[in-house]
Amino acid sequence: MVPTTEATDRVELVFSLFDADGNGYLERADFDLMGDRVVAAVPAARQAVKDRLTGAFRRYGETLLTELDANGDGRVSPEEFTSVVLNPQRFDAVVDEFAEALAATGDPDGDGFVARPEFLALMIAIGFARPNIEALFDAFGPDGEDRVRVSTWADAIRDYYRPEKSGIAGDHLVPRN
Repeated sequence: MVPTTEATDRVELVFSLFDADGNGYLERADFDLMGDRVVAAVPAARQAVKDRLTGAFRRYGETLLTELDANGDGRVSPEEFTSVVLNPQRFDAVVDEFAEALAATGDPDGDGFVARPEFLALMIAIGFARPNIEALFDAFGPDGEDRVRVSTWADAIRDYYRPEKSGIAGDHLVPRN
């Protein structure tokens, strides 16, 4: 399956954000740093939910390093990442775990909804630009209380990694020139 241009753009952006230390490679430390930063963005989240998200970041990083480190140097280059990460058969399980954990972290009271402030805090902690985050949240069609369903966000995260997808809500996260 050949990835759409939009899918490739999404993956290039997420690589740059997951490279938390900015050295041009993905390493275990990047996922620990990212997990800590994102968990800190919603202090009201229950500890079990925070632990779940931190674990999901860690397993995501471990899976990437196991699956994508083609030359065995203990890190993933942009080329290694882009060439393989859009393979649903290899990454659906880890993306699903990550999607569920991240979306649940945005729901500190456990009511099944993510309010805009928590959504913004988490997405800014990941490193997305605020105007793009706002556009994404609006694309979800928030309710009268300015909230979206946890499941809506989790599904959008899954779509973000699908190579055949274009014209999805997650495309709002990619800056356009």
